[in-house]
Amino acid sequence: MRILIKDKKHLPSAAKQLISAAGDARIFAFHGPMGAGKTTIIKAVCSYLGAGDIVSSPTFTIVNEYRTPGYGPLFHIDLYRIRKQEEVYDFGIEEYLTGRSYCFIEWPEMIGDLLPEGTIIVRIRVEADEQRVLEIS
Repeated sequence: MRILIKDKKHLPSAAKQLISAAGDARIFAFHGPMGAGKTTIIKAVCSYLGAGDIVSSPTFTIVNEYRTPGYGPLFHIDLYRIRKQEEVYDFGIEEYLTGRSYCFIEWPEMIGDLLPEGTIIVRIRVEADEQRVLEIS
């Protein structure tokens, strides 16, 4: 599946499409270069799911938790600073990957073999006109 985001005003629609396409899946792995919009897209998805918290990049905290009235906690994980896979066990990655809560992971390359079956892979491509294309598998 492909989702085109022409500009920021299309983010709410893209978030809705992404969650609808995921069905019962709750783990999302976002791939894309620096500046591709991973955090911005995750913000839109969290907003669509009803997160009342301010959604921000967890680059330094590694995990942010947001509360929603209807979906329970949402987890936003940023693995950019992780240098070896063993580090993810220090913050309990297994609990996030095996729970029933939504979990959105930026920079998942380090833990590719830990991602459970059914993880939604989102590849973000930046087009020449600054549009974003999400390739979902």
